[in-house]
Amino acid sequence: MPSSDDEVDRIPLSARPEWLDVRPVPQDDGPNPVAPIAYRDDFRETMDYFRAVYLADERSRRALDLTTEAIGMNPGNYTVWHFRRVVLESLNADLHEERDFLDRMTMRNAKNYQIWHHRRWLAEKLGPEVANKELEFSKHILDLDAKNYHAWSHRQWVLQSLGGWESELDYCCMLLEDDIFNNSAWNQRYFVITRSPLLGGLQAMRDSEVGYTTEAILANPLNESPWRYLRGLYKGDTSQLISDNRVSELCLKVLKTSNSCQFALSLLLDLLCYGFQPSEELGAVVEALRNSEQDTVSSKLATTVCLILEITDPMRSNYWAWRRNNLPSQVC
Repeated sequence: MPSSDDEVDRIPLSARPEWLDVRPVPQDDGPNPVAPIAYRDDFRETMDYFRAVYLADERSRRALDLTTEAIGMNPGNYTVWHFRRVVLESLNADLHEERDFLDRMTMRNAKNYQIWHHRRWLAEKLGPEVANKELEFSKHILDLDAKNYHAWSHRQWVLQSLGGWESELDYCCMLLEDDIFNNSAWNQRYFVITRSPLLGGLQAMRDSEVGYTTEAILANPLNESPWRYLRGLYKGDTSQLISDNRVSELCLKVLKTSNSCQFALSLLLDLLCYGFQPSEELGAVVEALRNSEQDTVSSKLATTVCLILEITDPMRSNYWAWRRNNLPSQVC
């Protein structure tokens, strides 16, 4: 059956011999529709015939072909996709052929939720044998659009449900080598080190990941993604965050070379609120920043950090003022 974008004359369903026994069911918009949609004639006819087979619960080859035609006209119709799955199962259809069809549809509609939902259903039916193919396909989509949420979500589902973890950390490294600002790649890297059954979990990976993240931050101190990633490496373990000297030393290095980096100051503020005792050198660097930014005098380092952030991060100045007014009594 020709697809919707083929440059051929479409034969109306009413003129096709295989559909002569079907009475189409028109859409019921009520007696006085407020804003009737001006459907194309071919779309209206296709959906009228679809309603007929759907209401009759006809699970036939022609019904499957009809869903192909309807999806070509509107790939977002969830009822058509649902019925297609019902028919595919009833016919015990070749799901590898369905995957080829779905590849073409996904490439043309890469941000269509219904297509990705159908893809998950299909991959689940085919099992672990298609894990690598699904990962490669999502990679192809992400090469075209690195922020495609559907592709990332599908990729994570494949890894957790079907496997394929072996090369995923290397894939994240490759993406970050191409674009260290790719926050989706940072998110995927965190997903891998915390979920992969091959890596031992967050605690096992923390040491090497802190080293990797520190290098990324020092290369681009104003890149927020690795700062967020660094915080995540100590999720649920505040004491380790305070005691790991690499964290405070990183803040010190950045603040000495990158004037008033808000991400370093924000992390330092959290450390102070958790009970971290700063070195004299770190305190001196912050005091120097205070003198260069404003004349307000403060005897407490946490308060000083907030005051600097209120000026250097004007978009969130009210937030930093709120933080300053709500500092724990022992640090303010």
